[in-house]
Amino acid sequence: MSRFCAAIFGCDGLRLTADEKSLFRAVQPFGFILFARNIDSAAQVRALCDELRETVAHNAPILIDQEGGRVQRFRSPLAREWLPPLEQVSKAGKNAARAMYLRYRIIAHELMALGVDANCAPMVDVAREDTHPFLKNRCYGSDFAQVTDIGRAVANGQWDGGVFPVIKHMPGHGRAVVDSHLDLPRVSAARSELESDFAPFRALNDLPMGMTAHIVFEDIDDAPATTSPTMMRLLREEIGFDGLIMTDDIGMEALDGTVDQRAVASLGAGCDVVLHCNGTFADRQAVAEACGDMSEEAQRRAETVLLARRVPEAVDIDALAEELNAF
Repeated sequence: MSRFCAAIFGCDGLRLTADEKSLFRAVQPFGFILFARNIDSAAQVRALCDELRETVAHNAPILIDQEGGRVQRFRSPLAREWLPPLEQVSKAGKNAARAMYLRYRIIAHELMALGVDANCAPMVDVAREDTHPFLKNRCYGSDFAQVTDIGRAVANGQWDGGVFPVIKHMPGHGRAVVDSHLDLPRVSAARSELESDFAPFRALNDLPMGMTAHIVFEDIDDAPATTSPTMMRLLREEIGFDGLIMTDDIGMEALDGTVDQRAVASLGAGCDVVLHCNGTFADRQAVAEACGDMSEEAQRRAETVLLARRVPEAVDIDALAEELNAF
């Protein structure tokens, strides 16, 4: 298998431009990610997914953020509308883990029908009283043990539907009191206080892919986790995650420098692949050049991800929806 470019790219519109096709064919990114700007009809989305995969020499994962609630790229009539995760958990009470399994099994079914096979969930950041609103109602709760159980249920629901789960935001974003799309969150808590943040990621360290947090843990290092070799060692050695580590979107303003500088810093810290979601075509070219081919270890992890693909189990989706609605 040829070496992948250490990047996951977004694209501009409903179909690829000639320039995008040429770039993706030349650099062979590991995968792609879709946003609302890429979505019109079911037939159009399937055609775009086919087109993306045709530009590379492997069955590239196509990712999306389909958490449900505020962060939901596919909406009616292409997909069901969902409560924010925290509201779904609260509504289901003692049945929260089962409810979230059902929810994400249905989501997986909807994604696969459209050609998308990876979802940026479970999000096992542990909510705090002062967690920033951009994140809080996307969380599963404030008790790390409950968050872990629900995170496993979310991952299993997606796996059973043939969709890769991507755990985020490693090693925990719940203490952020600013929005990392706009600013760099800094956490001053002592290292000993962070175990509850890290615990869900340690418990789910067998998942195939994980996404970093653009957040500084001041008692560990003064660089954001995404660009910190110290934090990357913590993810590998203390949390024990051997899956493919992708950055959160390097277009977010929590990171310093140009996008290509951010890409170099992320890979230098130990990330396997850079996620570049938005920006100009020139930005994509710069990121592709900065990323280059995956390292040998990153390539091994990427190939392991691709080999882990699962055939969806046959289920009655309407029956699952009926069960979920009963909670």
